[in-house]
Amino acid sequence: MEEKFLIVATGGTFDEIHVGHIALLAKAFQVGKKVIIGVSSDNFAANRGKKLNHNFEARIANLKNMIKKEFGDVNYEIAKLDGDFGPAVTTDDVEALVTSIETQSKGKLLNEMRAKIGVKPAKIITVELVKAEDGSIISSTRIRTGEIDRQGRLLSGRRSSKDPPPQITAGER
Repeated sequence: MEEKFLIVATGGTFDEIHVGHIALLAKAFQVGKKVIIGVSSDNFAANRGKKLNHNFEARIANLKNMIKKEFGDVNYEIAKLDGDFGPAVTTDDVEALVTSIETQSKGKLLNEMRAKIGVKPAKIITVELVKAEDGSIISSTRIRTGEIDRQGRLLSGRRSSKDPPPQITAGER
């Protein structure tokens, strides 16, 4: 059984909530008694070049609805992120950071920043990226462009640029 931490942190933009977000939060709720979820502010997301479908307030409402539906009555709080790190940097209370493979390098940076101010390092827990049915990662960008749905299914008439042209053999419709 995995260690249960008092407080863990995780984060994201959570624009188009998908099964990858659910996997990230599932791990955070599995290993933490309380989860602090950092959500990128509209300005922070824009400064990182993200084109959002939902403003901060709508993303928070959608996130809360998904958490209630997927996880029920769990202990969490949401923190607005105006930079890469929120409360996880400055407080010993946060014992672990749950990241995706894509963002795990931020864990090392987080611990370097914590060390500079005399805060003990957080355990970095990494979650694999969830892949769509075409083998590419599921992302809000792919959902926004209409390439895939929130479960990673290719939408009709859309193929990944990595996919070879479909091969139809005799007997197929």
